[in-house]
Amino acid sequence: MIQVRRGGERYRGGDRDVGIESLHAFSFGPHYDPDNLRFGALIACNEERLAAGAGFDEHPHRDTEIVTWVIEGELTHRDTAGHETTVRPGDLQRLSSAGGVRHVERNAGTAPLRFVQMWLAERPRDAGRTGHDGDEPSYELVREIADGTPYPVPRAGAVLHLRRLADGGRTAVPDAARGYLHVVRGAVRLGDVRLEAGDAARITDGKGLELTGLAASECLVWEMGAEPGSG
Repeated sequence: MIQVRRGGERYRGGDRDVGIESLHAFSFGPHYDPDNLRFGALIACNEERLAAGAGFDEHPHRDTEIVTWVIEGELTHRDTAGHETTVRPGDLQRLSSAGGVRHVERNAGTAPLRFVQMWLAERPRDAGRTGHDGDEPSYELVREIADGTPYPVPRAGAVLHLRRLADGGRTAVPDAARGYLHVVRGAVRLGDVRLEAGDAARITDGKGLELTGLAASECLVWEMGAEPGSG
């Protein structure tokens, strides 16, 4: 089953007066929607636009895997685990918050910044624990990740696939209990469905699906197992 969510249907957030515009694919903050809390391990997929000098002040996370993909501009990241980096287009950033971490995200440059940030719920380590208390947060920045390279996020039981397609190019979508496809740029066809930049598809028990480029395109595809109550 494929459920399409259009970019124009996203919940709008942020604060334009300070240069922050956020588009949320899932229930988020004041946009509470009990029917749209998560899909598989994915609990947030936000398109963020930050004007030069704008950003998110220090704030906490825990028991969450935070994966960031920059579309244009440069993202400055700093966290309380001692990491300070600049994330550019083509780089993949992952912050595992584990038992707790705080971080700052800013556009320290002079050009607009646009990025996609995805949050995944960490799985309990065993039946006797409901979180990762005592675990240390971890951080990874992969520079210029190659097209088609699978990026596993073990704590969430998920794998991210980057797909870049030329006009007319084709690629298989991983078979999975849950799949989530976000179109970063361009336009693609999934089965008989056309998806454009900002659109997403939530795939349940997908098998044998193919993605076709309708223009030069870039997509992020999550491969996930089934989770109780995950939608």
